[in-house]
Amino acid sequence: MKQMKGTAMPETIVHPFDPVYDADSEILILGSLPSVKSRQTQFYYGHPQNRFWKVLAAIFQEPVPATVEEKRRFLLRHHIALWDVISQCVIEGSSDASIRDVVPADLDVVMHHSKISRILCNGQTALKYYRKYQEKQTGIKALGLPSTSPANAAWSLERLTDSWQQAVLPMDAGADTKKEVQ
Repeated sequence: MKQMKGTAMPETIVHPFDPVYDADSEILILGSLPSVKSRQTQFYYGHPQNRFWKVLAAIFQEPVPATVEEKRRFLLRHHIALWDVISQCVIEGSSDASIRDVVPADLDVVMHHSKISRILCNGQTALKYYRKYQEKQTGIKALGLPSTSPANAAWSLERLTDSWQQAVLPMDAGADTKKEVQ
């Protein structure tokens, strides 16, 4: 990538990898487009400062998955599908603010081959493009969550985890274990 004094030049990026999902996926988490670092690592949320994997691990009280395969297994074990709202766009580096000429991702493949009933957007950019391009097709209102990006420094890991946990875990989580014995 060409760079001038730390500023990335705009370039057209085609989403480089497939969504993660299976027939049992119930929650779809959507980002905007993989960052430069994620494109280099060939998987979602590959920047070491992005808190996505730490947040999910904290929610499910598990170790943070390290490898791509561990991350895939983690998502599928918790019935989470993962993808992005943008299939192609012009972007400068990893700056969501610079996104233009958007080609939205076709969510049909995930929606028709899974049990998605909730859609969560990682950050306001993902939510904006989901509402603009995909909400009518899916018929599901998405919940916008605070971005796990390092650019969202105003949110601590603890605060992010609290916010995400309310959206990811069902309201009646643990209800079965709290039944009274008669």
